[in-house]
Amino acid sequence: MVRVILHGACGRMGHIIADLASRDPEITIAAGVDAFGGTYADFPVYNNLDDCAEEADVIIDFSTAAALEKLFAFSEKKGLPVVVCTTGLSEEQTSRMMETAGKVAVLKSANMSVGINLLQNLLAEAAPKLAAAGFDIEIVEKHHKMKIDAPSGTAIALAESVNSALENPYEYVYDRSARREQRPVREIGISAVRGGTIVGDHDVIFAGEDEVITFSHRAYSRAVFGKGAIQAAKYLAGKPAGFYTMQDVLS
Repeated sequence: MVRVILHGACGRMGHIIADLASRDPEITIAAGVDAFGGTYADFPVYNNLDDCAEEADVIIDFSTAAALEKLFAFSEKKGLPVVVCTTGLSEEQTSRMMETAGKVAVLKSANMSVGINLLQNLLAEAAPKLAAAGFDIEIVEKHHKMKIDAPSGTAIALAESVNSALENPYEYVYDRSARREQRPVREIGISAVRGGTIVGDHDVIFAGEDEVITFSHRAYSRAVFGKGAIQAAKYLAGKPAGFYTMQDVLS
C-alpha cells in the first residue's frame, strides 16, 4: 500500500485524486495539505505542510507554483519523493526542483495523462518518416476559457517530441499575422484556442501533398490527469534520488 500526502488537497484536482484513491486498493491518502483549508472524512487536512506528521511514501502535488518552495523544502527534510503536477514553473522554480531531485526522487511531466505521454512516443517514431516525405507540421491545442497561458505546456512538449526526433531543425511559430510570405519548410506552427469548458484537446497535424495525417488526443475529464498522477506515485515510491518523467513510468 502506497501512502500519499496530497498537496493541494482541496482544489479541483485534489478532490479528483482523493476520489480515485478511495477506489484503488494499492494506494491511500494519509493526509492532505491545503492553504485554503477544507475537510475530508477519510484523512486529515492541514493548512501547513510543517503541521503534517503522518507517515507517507510519496507526495502528490496539485497546488500552485507559489507553494513549491515550501514543498521542496519539506520533501528534502522528510526524504519523501514528490510527483509535481503543478504547471507554470519559472526558470528559478525549475532549477529549485532539479536541486531537490539531487536529494530525493522527483517526477515532473508537462502532462500527467498516460495517453499524451504515449502520443509523444508515437510522434517521435512517425515524425522522421513524415518530415522526410515533405509533410508540414502544425499543432492546434484547445482549452477552457479560464486557462491563462498559451500555448499549453502540452503543446510545447508535443512539438519538442517531434523536433527532438528530427534533431531540432524546426522553429516554433505562434502567430503569422505580421508576415506575408509562403510557409517556410522548417517551422512548426502552434495555435491556441480558448473557450467554454474544454478540458484539453491536442491535434498534431502532418499535412502533405494530397493527404493529411492527424494525431489527436482528447481529454474528456480531468480524471485522466489524476489517474496518471496516481500511477506516477506508485512508480516513484521507494525510488532513489533523481529526476523522473511519465516516460519512465511507461517504460
